[in-house]
Amino acid sequence: MLMKPDKPVAGWTFKIFQDNTVRITTFVLILTITVFLKQPNFLSMTILIIALALWLMVQYFFRNPDRAVIDEPGLLIGPCDGTVTDITHIKEDQYLHAETIRIGIFLSVFNVHVQRSPLAGEVSLVEHQPGKFLPAFNPDASKENEYIAMRIETDYGTMLIKQISGILARRCINYAQPGDRLLTGQRFGLIKFGSRVELFLPPEAEILVSLGDSVAGGLTKMAQMPKTGSEYES
Repeated sequence: MLMKPDKPVAGWTFKIFQDNTVRITTFVLILTITVFLKQPNFLSMTILIIALALWLMVQYFFRNPDRAVIDEPGLLIGPCDGTVTDITHIKEDQYLHAETIRIGIFLSVFNVHVQRSPLAGEVSLVEHQPGKFLPAFNPDASKENEYIAMRIETDYGTMLIKQISGILARRCINYAQPGDRLLTGQRFGLIKFGSRVELFLPPEAEILVSLGDSVAGGLTKMAQMPKTGSEYES
């Protein structure tokens, strides 16, 4: 098994947002501690507890761990942390116009929110689609919710990734651009406060996960693509 360090795509600004958010909440926490030490009372203690909870939440929810990702020929690895909620044979009519296997992954608010490329390839499309904010664990969210679709041309065929919003997670971010060459496991985007990620693969792909499996971005073996580039069935 070959393991490689991951890195973000060009234009990745999440670290700036992450650092600024941590700085702001840390400043607020220090300020409330100072106020409490000078005027220890019920109100200042309550504000301190709220500030501490906010600081801990930011530290946890906006974590962005470096990982040594799996990199094997034709192997699709986890695009994110979460739980496999559905594996469906479905015709994808908008971007692939073909029969596919769709793997749906639900990201809770407690999962890492960063998404990674499951396999190396060239980005041929990135499109934002406005929509609803249904519960992300609902498969209907794939078509009705707001999402960002990214199509990647790999040496083993074309795949599609969707970042789908939910009730809480109403903002998806994708830093990749058409023409970018993504590496296996490379960080390309995030969904703030979790939600749903979907993979659309050729029907010939060998699925290596099952319903209910917990998956980890860059670490879990999701599927094995055909040895040669596969044409989708229309």
